[in-house]
Amino acid sequence: MEEEHKIYTCKNDRVFKEIFMKEENKDLLITLLESILDIKIKELTYLNLEKNEDNIKVRRKHFDLHVKTEKENIQIEVNSQMSDYVRPRNAAFLFDTYSHNVKVGGDYNEEIMIIQINFTYGLGEDSKYYHKKEDDMINIYRFVNDKCKPFIHNIVLYEFNMDYFKKIWYSMSEKEKKKYRYLMMMDLKPEELKDISVKDRVVKKYMDELERVNEDPEFREFISAEEDNRKIENSLKKQYMREAREEGLAEGRAEGRAEGIQSERLENARKMKEKNISISDICDITGLSIEEIDKL
Repeated sequence: MEEEHKIYTCKNDRVFKEIFMKEENKDLLITLLESILDIKIKELTYLNLEKNEDNIKVRRKHFDLHVKTEKENIQIEVNSQMSDYVRPRNAAFLFDTYSHNVKVGGDYNEEIMIIQINFTYGLGEDSKYYHKKEDDMINIYRFVNDKCKPFIHNIVLYEFNMDYFKKIWYSMSEKEKKKYRYLMMMDLKPEELKDISVKDRVVKKYMDELERVNEDPEFREFISAEEDNRKIENSLKKQYMREAREEGLAEGRAEGRAEGIQSERLENARKMKEKNISISDICDITGLSIEEIDKL
């Protein structure tokens, strides 16, 4: 019974896409982007979420959301939890987009801003990534030198500490709640949004869309299956990490088994590839290189 009443919010990237990627909800996305980037958007176009690679051995990139405006190319990533691989992966997405957009017609063009927005959960007080400074609720990263002098001006990454904005909601600071309402609404349930939605048509429409998504049986079935697959994948990761540690201990005790251990690592990596575990995770777990895994 408890599972039937579970409410999915935009902390889940699938819910975020289901709401903000719809053409009829483009006004919601524009309002959100204008509020956090302090820009004005006249026109917004949705771009392909899959970034094809020239090298077939390189893993394809799938953005959570990718749009362009008159002056900006904007990626959005919803990070439902923080891990060591999240920032390097998203930085790779950003620089890849920059490299494909900066050269137009044979000339290098810096007129278009290349922006990545990270809505990141898992930066709270119980996280190893937590920082006590309040200004860490929003981090803005640019390409500058040690004197903060820009090398290029048209690439920027925003990381929003979504745990902090949820904390604002429960602190009942009306001034901050009003200022950051469009960020906070993404991880609030419909009943929590009622007070704001009475005064704000954007929040009201968002609340209606959130209810629509959660009442859609096909979507709930899809989300439930995805969660089950994720649980299986996490269980497999733990199993392979345990086996990898055990192999490492055995290797330390008997160096002569090195060849057999390498064979076991390759076999474990092959099994993980069959389960569609990411290449970066396989590298972390087995200690194998990308080149070794690509050959499997």
